[in-house]
Amino acid sequence: MDCKTKNRRTTMEEEGGKWPRWLKPLLATHFFVQCKQHADSHKSECNMYCLDCANGALCSLCLSNHRDHRAIQIRRSSYHDVIRVNEIQKVLDITGVQTYIINSARVVFLNERPQPRPGKGVTNTCEVCSRSLLDSFRFCSLGCKIGGSSVDHRERKKRKNKFMNSSDSEESYTTTGSDKSNITTHSFTPSTPPPTMSGFRSPAKRRKGIPQRSPFGSLMLEF
Repeated sequence: MDCKTKNRRTTMEEEGGKWPRWLKPLLATHFFVQCKQHADSHKSECNMYCLDCANGALCSLCLSNHRDHRAIQIRRSSYHDVIRVNEIQKVLDITGVQTYIINSARVVFLNERPQPRPGKGVTNTCEVCSRSLLDSFRFCSLGCKIGGSSVDHRERKKRKNKFMNSSDSEESYTTTGSDKSNITTHSFTPSTPPPTMSGFRSPAKRRKGIPQRSPFGSLMLEF
């Protein structure tokens, strides 16, 4: 089977809601280990993967047995496996997965990298592991995209959204009811003055006390 036919089959599997058969084995493979078959060679580090065979990590010497197969190279960044975008996007749709520039090359991470808590001011996080993301992405890695596309995850997300919407509705109803009660208890009409009986005058104002003369003034009168 030629490469074009295999690529068409991969695209059909993705459109039908299925992932390529090599993707999950790829994510579960341990790379950068010593090759058992070429342990004596200085090129025995296993950082290659054959998409057609999907039977584990390979070293550069092992590729001689996979000349007509599709092989990709895995790289490492901060002890995490990554793959260049220009390689993986030829065989897999990575829409929604955040990309990073490492060593002047754009890459994606293979598996999730959980983050204890998002940074301050973060408005978007990975739908699976809650890692901080740019606003235009949904997942931080290929593994998270698989997990986020599963039926169980979609059901949990629906239940969460339904619960949040119901909570918002209850809060809105409570706030509206409270506002209405406040409106009914406060009247903007001027209060009616107390009734007065005709023929009666209002009580006269109390006069101030009679001013007293100073004692010196009295002495002057005596003389």
